[in-house]
Order: sequence, then C-alpha cells, then structure tokens
Amino acid sequence: MSEYSIVEPANVQTEPFDTCETAVRKLTEPLGCAELRLNQVVVEPGDDTTPHTHEGQEEVLVARTDGQIAIEGEVHDVPEGGIVRVHPDTVRNLLNRTEDETHVWLAIGAPPVGTVENFGAYVVADGEE
Repeated sequence: MSEYSIVEPANVQTEPFDTCETAVRKLTEPLGCAELRLNQVVVEPGDDTTPHTHEGQEEVLVARTDGQIAIEGEVHDVPEGGIVRVHPDTVRNLLNRTEDETHVWLAIGAPPVGTVENFGAYVVADGEE
C-alpha cells in the first residue's frame, strides 16, 4: 500500500514563532508526518529567529533560497540548496541581514519530540528572548 501527501506550502497559513515574529508554516500535520516534523521558515530582511536548541532532537535545515544561519553565535552564509545539520545541544538561529531578499528554509526535526501541537522542549539560550 502506498501512502503519500503533497502539500503546497503557500497554501498553509503562516504564524509567528512563540518566541519571535518570524513567520513559520507548520507542515507536519498537513503532510500527515508521523516520524519527523517539518516547518517552512520565512525570514524577512532584518529578521531573525531566537537562538535556541532542541532538547533531544537533531535538526536539518535546507536553504530554499540563499540564507544565513548563526551557529553558536557565528554567522554562516548558506547558498540556495545548501543543507545544514545541527546537533540537539548546539545553539542555532536563522537570520537575514539583507535589505531586500526574503530567506526561505525547510526545518526538519527528527526524532519527533512531543506532538504536532507541541514539539517538545524548545530551549531558548540564556539571556535571549
């Protein structure tokens, strides 16, 4: 038996992250994912996500456009199509230091932690909010 899902991210409503105003499209539930979580993160010029870790959850980020990621505070430019793997305990955040380019990322977390509504411990680095 084949089971699959096709979702056009633009048809999924954006919402801000709990800790910042950066837009996210939560794709896990629309796709029916059971073994991982998937978000599309849209980082507008001058925006960034909150530095954080994911307790017990490795994360892979795929740059759908050119993008920027800070790992342990060090900013890295990632070309369109570039892929970044981050250990659960490593502090990371997406940012956009351009003046006119929107950055789009796919964030894939595995193993899943929590539920579709509550992805488990999202740990904000000390002093960040």
